Amino acid sequence: MYKRFPLNKISKSKQFYLQYINEKNNLLKNIDLNKLDKIVTAIKTCIKSNNIIYSCGNGGSSSLADHLTCDFIKQTNNKTNLKLKSISLASNFSLISAIANDISFGEIFSFQVEKLCRKNDILILFSVSGNSKNLINAAKVAKKKKVKTISFTGFNGGKLSKLTDYNINFSMANYGIVEDCHTTMMHYLSQFLRNTKIKSKNFRNINF
Repeated sequence: MYKRFPLNKISKSKQFYLQYINEKNNLLKNIDLNKLDKIVTAIKTCIKSNNIIYSCGNGGSSSLADHLTCDFIKQTNNKTNLKLKSISLASNFSLISAIANDISFGEIFSFQVEKLCRKNDILILFSVSGNSKNLINAAKVAKKKKVKTISFTGFNGGKLSKLTDYNINFSMANYGIVEDCHTTMMHYLSQFLRNTKIKSKNFRNINF
């Protein structure tokens, strides 16, 4: 079962802020760290095999999919010997609108997965509800193509949490808090992978 925030109107900004960050921090501190290790291992394997990490999401989560690709390519690879390849399936609006218009909005990601992804690639899906049809379709096609799937969800995880190989769910009915948690996971993955491969004697002088 998931929690809700706020449960009633909070008139004082300080009180809202402190409760907001407390709810978010509690979620982040109580994730399954064994699952997180498995996700890290899967991503490392993907990088070593020269495969590609794809990402997708709707609404604000589409921006996070783009953000992941930005950080993975520019930040994670910077000053390391990593050759991490990442593509956001949410970034090409011309392609997305063509698929939505000519085929179906429910296939804007699955169509791309079918045409672009190959065995042992990774598809990372961001969804607060876990029930977006286009993400569910993408996960199903990825499974058929033996693409590893990682999902970050909210509420009770929805259908996506059960379809993907790895899922970390933040059990909260608050889009902002869940999206904040997803952003933290994205930054954690990018920075942790980079930190393990930094090739510099001046580690302390490197900005993360």
